[in-house]
Amino acid sequence: MSTARTPGPRDTATEPPRPAPPKPSPPKPGPPRPPLVFDDPLDRQSSDDTDAGWGERQTTSGDSAADLARFLDEKPPHHI
Repeated sequence: MSTARTPGPRDTATEPPRPAPPKPSPPKPGPPRPPLVFDDPLDRQSSDDTDAGWGERQTTSGDSAADLARFLDEKPPHHI
C-alpha cells in the first residue's frame, strides 16, 4: 500500500483566499469604423476606369529647373 495522501477536498481554512482576476478594461474609443456596404461593387466606377492619375503632372509655370527634373525623372536608366 502507498503512503501518499489521497486527493480530497481542499481545506479552505489553511489556504489564503485568492485575489480575484483583474477585470478587463473597456475598449479604447478609436476612430469610427466605416459602415459595411453590401451593394454591388461593380455598379461603382473605380479609379482604373478613369484617366485620372495616368502620368499627368501638376502644371508648372515653365520653370527650366522643373523641366530638367522632369526630364531626368522620366529618362530611362540606360540613357543617362
